[in-house]
Parts: sequence; C-alpha cells; structure tokens
Amino acid sequence: MYEVIASKNRLEILKTLSRRDRYVSEIMEICRMDGKNAKYHLNVLEETGLINSYARGRRKYYRLSGEIHLEISPPPGGRFLFYVSIPSDKK
Repeated sequence: MYEVIASKNRLEILKTLSRRDRYVSEIMEICRMDGKNAKYHLNVLEETGLINSYARGRRKYYRLSGEIHLEISPPPGGRFLFYVSIPSDKK
C-alpha cells in the first residue's frame, strides 16, 4: 500500500477526490495530467480499493472509498501512522 501512496500523482488525485467526486477530464485538468497518465493512476488506486467509480450518463466518476490517514511527526515522539478505513460495503 505504501507504494501506491508514494506517487506524487496518486496523492494529488486523492487530494482532489477528497473535495468531491470527479470525472476523468476534471481530474486531468486539476492534476495537470494527460489522459493516459491519469487513467493509469486511477486504475492503480481503484485496484487497491482506495477509490471506486460509477457511471452517470456517459461520464465515469471517481470517489474515495473511505478515509485515509497519514501522520508523520518528528522525534522525540516521532511516529509514522498510515491508516485506511474502507466500509465493507465499498470494498
């Protein structure tokens, strides 16, 4: 899972989807990606269950499947926390 969120492009997509559901063209524009690159990263995120999609008319929309938490703090109390919570009905 770390490899999935280690990508700057995928993090940007997740950030974009945290605001509201989006269709591919919106994601491409906001994240400044071409169609092939955006589709690749969306597929990776969808295969891991972090996002899912639905169709509305001719458009395919993407949304977050659940909550994703990443917390990194410096010493002395330094910690690294990565937590994904996906409701069972969205897996």
